[in-house]
Amino acid sequence: MSRTQLRTALADAAFWTGLAVFNLTLAVVFGGMSSGSTLISVLLSLELWAIGGAMRRIALRRHWFELGPVRLALRLLLCIGLGATLAQLLLIPALRLALTQGWVSLSQSTGFRPAMLFVYWANTAFMLGLWAALWSWTMAMQRYREGEIARLNAESLRNAFELDALRARLNPHFVFNALNNLRALINEDTERARELVTRLSNTLRHALDHSQREQASLAEELAVVEDYLAVEAVHYEDRLRVQRDIDANALSARLPPMALQLLVENAVKHGIACTPGGGELSVRAHCENAALHIEVGNPGRIDPEPARRGVGLAYLRTRLAHGGNAGRFELRQRGNRVIAQLEIPQ
Repeated sequence: MSRTQLRTALADAAFWTGLAVFNLTLAVVFGGMSSGSTLISVLLSLELWAIGGAMRRIALRRHWFELGPVRLALRLLLCIGLGATLAQLLLIPALRLALTQGWVSLSQSTGFRPAMLFVYWANTAFMLGLWAALWSWTMAMQRYREGEIARLNAESLRNAFELDALRARLNPHFVFNALNNLRALINEDTERARELVTRLSNTLRHALDHSQREQASLAEELAVVEDYLAVEAVHYEDRLRVQRDIDANALSARLPPMALQLLVENAVKHGIACTPGGGELSVRAHCENAALHIEVGNPGRIDPEPARRGVGLAYLRTRLAHGGNAGRFELRQRGNRVIAQLEIPQ
């Protein structure tokens, strides 16, 4: 039994024991205390304890709390009515047998007329309904807390990714390499130096404001990627060879900001930079079956340790899983190349 199940069992035991004590206290106060009233209180509490546990198992097994408040309430009301009926069907014959055999006695006459039976049933339904209301409220609060924790975790992961993405562009190696390359180009090729300044400015500006929007078009993301690759091309020169295959019909497709940039950066960092002589970085995109399909490939092998793949890919998976249109991301080994595949419904 898990700790949560143990806490639930103890809470149930405390509730129904408290109910039995409450009923016995009322019997003492109003002068109805007897062996029969004690039997009724104990048996009814035990029956409702078992029925409540069965209700909980059915509700959780059939995922009632995912059906919405109205459908959940209707199902609980039906269970309360059936549970109260079952409790009375078990209690009344047991009480009659105990009275007939003389095992217990009641301090006052207890009738079994239809009107009294309805009163007994209504009282039982009220007690079971009170338990169901408290348990439902507890479950709702627990689900709310879990949802808040999941939201905060996702937000924390997103912030960590944004910080990681910002550091990826502003880290000393990236900036120093770009500035050193710029210094060399100033005397050798002033036109290319001016272009590098523009590209570097665009890349850094995007690093500072990339989190302002929830979605961006593929055309916008490609423009950012082109700026980034232009800066890196000055550093890697012939080691970085880029192959593009972009379907024009996919340029208006929407995707999370930085998603494509993240895949390209990972391809450069873990593929081109780590491969002697560099290699080919391929970027492909097309729309098919109402979804945007992106594929980024680079030379290398998939790192067998997931923790070393960086927070960025973990954030991307979380963003796709919890977004309005859940997407799919997958890393595959294809020969001596690593292929990152991204699929985003449109």
